[in-house]
Amino acid sequence: MKSTTIKIGLLSAMMLTGTVNAQQFPLDNLKPRDQRGMNMFENPKDSITTFEKLKVRVGGAFALQFQGLKHESGADQNNAATQLYDIGNNFNLPTANLDLDVALYDGINLHLRTFLSSRHHNETYVKGGYIQIDKLDFIQKDFLSDFMKHATIKFGHDEINYGDVHFRRSDNAYTTQNPFVGNYLMDAYATMIFAELYYQRDGFIGMGGVTNGRLNQNATGGTSPSVYAKLGYDKQLNNDLRVRLTGSVYNAADTQRLDFYDGDRAGSRYYFVMENAAATSSGNFRSGQVVPDFKNKTTSFMINPFVRYKGLEFFGTFESASGRNFLETERRTWNQYAAEVLYRFGNEDNLYFGGRYNLVKGELATGNKVDITRYNIGGGWFMTKNILAKAEYVNQQYNGYPTTSILNDGGFSGFVLEAAISF
Repeated sequence: MKSTTIKIGLLSAMMLTGTVNAQQFPLDNLKPRDQRGMNMFENPKDSITTFEKLKVRVGGAFALQFQGLKHESGADQNNAATQLYDIGNNFNLPTANLDLDVALYDGINLHLRTFLSSRHHNETYVKGGYIQIDKLDFIQKDFLSDFMKHATIKFGHDEINYGDVHFRRSDNAYTTQNPFVGNYLMDAYATMIFAELYYQRDGFIGMGGVTNGRLNQNATGGTSPSVYAKLGYDKQLNNDLRVRLTGSVYNAADTQRLDFYDGDRAGSRYYFVMENAAATSSGNFRSGQVVPDFKNKTTSFMINPFVRYKGLEFFGTFESASGRNFLETERRTWNQYAAEVLYRFGNEDNLYFGGRYNLVKGELATGNKVDITRYNIGGGWFMTKNILAKAEYVNQQYNGYPTTSILNDGGFSGFVLEAAISF
């Protein structure tokens, strides 16, 4: 207990220091984590430096939801295996993040995120981190400066840059980038060992990356490198209009455990939905998500258009993924479609409302062809640039699942409120 108290005291002091320091200085080429980071995708690229000496910025995030959802299933409710959990209106587990950003050298930054509290893990654990290199002056002053004016090298063990959806998702307690409470149905997110090379110039974006495709690292064999890439264009055409279009691809040729669509260890925001009555603790932390079950091989493509005209925003997603697990000989295909429309208004766009439609179609390992639909309607209020309150109505329906599945003709709906702080 004494050790825990000391740790809490030290952490509180660090967080207080971080809050003050975050107001005193920015770090080059790292996007802010408050309202200013909305609609920012990749980290910014600027060769102009403010580096003077090693600096550490401590930040964090906190989130809490009140959930009022109901669910139903067409499966036999007298069967213990398919009987639904009795959910009610109540608060979810509060979540918390700790972020460390470090200016190590002129043009070299470090980012590290730790989950202090999450649905999947009660204990504190490191989510991931990376080093970002925007200059090579540590080799020699102005080394390859013409190239590095537009290039960025990034490597570490963290989420990879596949698609644009992961820039608008909730990352445990860091939820201010997500205009709604839940993430997308098919969540292409995982923390892996990776290396990425970016080239950004006149609105054009190019990125190539390589990873071993593993969430948990060990020295065993049986894994081939996975490769991925992104091409796109992002330009503020005038004061009113911004357009962005990107296409991404990810290919895992062979791996012993692929967590590409079920790698979010923080867990779903919709607690206990479509879960068995015997669920305990926080239940299945992926409740409400769709997992294609590609454990061995996968090839995925994602296209994301983004348009903002004055206060009106559109963000779209088309994704196609094919793959298989170890017991299969043929690949299966899953497709995801999504459209998100928002309108931002008020003092510095501190208010917004809108909707999101999400559809996933695919084939189960059993051969059943299924589809899942979800729509969200809601809005939010940035009370300050660091404090966001959200409210949404969500409705999700399952079709095509076998009668022996708890998801057979199932669905859930209701309201969720979320309060979020990020700095």
